[in-house]
Amino acid sequence: MSVTAADGRSDLVGRAILLTLVTIAVFGAQDAISKILVQNYSTFQVTMMRYWGFAAFSLWLVMRQAPLRQALSSRVPLLQVLRGSLLIIEIWCFARALQSVPLGELQAISLVYPLLVTLFAIPLLGEKVGIFRFVAVLVGFAGAMIIVRPGGLPLDWGVAFAGLSSVLYALYLVITRKVSQYDSAATSMAYTGVVGLVLSSAVGVFFWEPMGWIDVMLICIIMVTTCAGHGLMIYALSMAPASVIQPFNYFSLPWAILLSAVVFGHWIDGISLIGAVIIVVAGLVVMARERMRKVAVAPEPGLPGHE
Repeated sequence: MSVTAADGRSDLVGRAILLTLVTIAVFGAQDAISKILVQNYSTFQVTMMRYWGFAAFSLWLVMRQAPLRQALSSRVPLLQVLRGSLLIIEIWCFARALQSVPLGELQAISLVYPLLVTLFAIPLLGEKVGIFRFVAVLVGFAGAMIIVRPGGLPLDWGVAFAGLSSVLYALYLVITRKVSQYDSAATSMAYTGVVGLVLSSAVGVFFWEPMGWIDVMLICIIMVTTCAGHGLMIYALSMAPASVIQPFNYFSLPWAILLSAVVFGHWIDGISLIGAVIIVVAGLVVMARERMRKVAVAPEPGLPGHE
C-alpha cells in the first residue's frame, strides 16, 4: 500500500513538472508575440489588452469561491492596491523592454528577481539572510553585469526597463508574502485583477490605435494563452509544492534563447550566455538554501500540532 501511495505521489510530481514546462513554453511564446506587437503599437495598448485576459481569468476564479465584494474585503487594502499597481507597472516596463532587448538577454536579466526577493525580504519581512545566500546573490548580480557589459547589450532605455521590471516584480512577490499573513489567496487575486484592470485600461485607452485583423488575432492568442498559462500553473501547484517545481522555471531561459533565434534571428553571444548561466546557478543556490532553511525550522513529525 505504501509503495502504491509513493508511486502516486511520484506520478503527481512528474505531471506537475511537465505542466510547469508546458506553462513556461506558453508564456515564452506569448512574450514572442508581444515583442512582435510592441514594434507597431504602444506598450500601454498591448499591455491593456493582454491584461483583459488575465483579469477575466483571475476574477472568474475568485467568483467561483466567493462574491467579488466579499473577496475585496481586505485587512490591508492599501498594501493590496500597492501590489496590484506594482504588477501592472512591472508589465509595462517588461513590454517596453521587449521593444529593443532580445528575448534571450531579456529573460536572463528578468531571472535576477529571485535574488532581489532575497534582498527585499530582509527589510520588508524581517528575514535573516546568511553569508552563503548573500554571496550567491552578489554572484547572480555579477552575471547580470556580464550581460550588460561594454560591448554586450547596448545600454539603452530597454535595458533600464528590463532591470526595473525585475525590481518591481520582486517587490510584488515580497509584498504578496506579507499580505498573505492577513488576507486569503482569493482576496489577493481579486485585488490583482481589479487594480490591474483599472490602471491598465485608464492609461491604455489614451494610446489606442486601430489594429489590423492579423494583429487582433495575435492579441486574442495572447489573451487565451494568458488564461491557459495561469490555469496550467495553478493545476501544477495543486499537484506539487512550489519549492519542487520552482527551479524548473529556469527552463524559460533556453526557451527564450531558442525563440529569439528562430523568430527574430538573434542568437545570444557566448559571453552573455555565461552571464545568464551564472544568474541561473546563483538563483538555484538561493532556492536550495531557502528550502533547507524551511525544512530546518519545520516541526518534527510527532510533535503536538503536526500532522
